[in-house]
Amino acid sequence: MAYGNFEKFYQRILDRLHISSQSELASLLGVHRSSITQAKYNDSVPDAWVLKLSAGFNIDPYWLKYGKGEPEGQEPQARELKRVPKVKARLDAGGGSFEVSSDVESFYAFRYDWLRQKGHPEQMVLMDVMGDSMEPVIWQGDTVLIDQSQQDVYAGSIYALGVEDTVMVKRIEKHPRNLVLISSNPNYSPVYLQGEEIDTVRIIGRVVWMCRSLQ
Repeated sequence: MAYGNFEKFYQRILDRLHISSQSELASLLGVHRSSITQAKYNDSVPDAWVLKLSAGFNIDPYWLKYGKGEPEGQEPQARELKRVPKVKARLDAGGGSFEVSSDVESFYAFRYDWLRQKGHPEQMVLMDVMGDSMEPVIWQGDTVLIDQSQQDVYAGSIYALGVEDTVMVKRIEKHPRNLVLISSNPNYSPVYLQGEEIDTVRIIGRVVWMCRSLQ
């Protein structure tokens, strides 16, 4: 099922999640950009989108759907806990993972004031890492916290990114004609992307924290 008035729905999302484009909305929903275009053309939004955004970002679905009432989770108190979604997709530290599902599998609680120090809590997501190319910085099995609002590339920072149909985690550097994907493990050579290859890269967000379980 779906409901009408796409533009009002879209504006509420812009205001609440501080995104700036329909491409960013597509990224949050885990759909192709063309799906957003089609929804706008039909002036309708699938109920599944409302439920996903509501669950993932602690937004009241009635407010999101109709614009009535108040969005749940107004600016929390400093010591209040914020639930961050963990998605099924896994980031490959090597050549790219095809496990790209954006479905939420669980939530983890963090102090809101701590998350604010890292970035924008409403746009954070947790993902597991597979592969060894980012060792010893990020090890296979680590879980990383990604701020999807931080998509500008700063040299030396670590990002979750999509390349064509895969997702991975790498350091990124911009050169005059290249985008360079750099591994921490010296056994892996940098990957230089040029021209149209750069257009296949989608920055998911910057890695702002990580954790690991001791064996």
